[in-house]
Amino acid sequence: MPINALEISGLYKAFDRPAVAGLDLTVRGGEFYALLGPNGAGKTTSLRMVAGLLLPDRGTIHVFGKNALTDGLETKRITSWVPDEPMIYDRLTPAEYLEFVAGLWGVDAKLAAQRSGELLEWLKLAPHAGGRCEGFSKGMRQKVALAGALIHEPKLIILDEPLTGLDAASARLVKDVLLDRVGRGATVIMTTHILEVAERMAERIGVIANGKLVAEGTLGELRQLAGKGEGSLEEVFLDIVAEDDTVVTSENRKDAA
Repeated sequence: MPINALEISGLYKAFDRPAVAGLDLTVRGGEFYALLGPNGAGKTTSLRMVAGLLLPDRGTIHVFGKNALTDGLETKRITSWVPDEPMIYDRLTPAEYLEFVAGLWGVDAKLAAQRSGELLEWLKLAPHAGGRCEGFSKGMRQKVALAGALIHEPKLIILDEPLTGLDAASARLVKDVLLDRVGRGATVIMTTHILEVAERMAERIGVIANGKLVAEGTLGELRQLAGKGEGSLEEVFLDIVAEDDTVVTSENRKDAA
């Protein structure tokens, strides 16, 4: 039986109030999973804990069967994180940045150079490979950050609003790169407020509200859960988050029937 890419159980994190309140979530290996929710629902906090950038107050996280809380270095080696605000070094060029990141992950220099060239070409960054990142637009910086996240060929790719600040052409490039990675066997988890993107790209969609998973399934399954028939994801999403007091999935709805 294929191993799951991500298994979260009872995940809890509070600041002034609970941000993640007992989240249970499973993402299968090799799938494109979209995580949706209103502002403040706990999406980013949850994924920051998966990426090892934030410690949970309680709960468990397993990445491809490895405990992310006790084997953090091992899970980080197979995971990448792309936030909505690109975190790159302004004084480096894209080529230098990719060389630096590849070195951090211990990627062989020749292999790193090959991957760097491919990523820069694919993301249309090659003409700017020698320019300092400090002069780049947010969209270009986002593409550099994505290239850096992919240089070590991660098995789990986590993206928080990756299309923010991208023009239509750049957004298409990023989507093509992500779908290619899924085609090669990687797993992608993406948050987005652009529901049309989730509707077109994701195999399964999870909806978080008040720090809990309140619905999950394919678009067709979510339509059934919301009683929307052929409704758009936007219509389904708005109905689901309006009734977020219980966890609803296609499996437990069947069990309750």
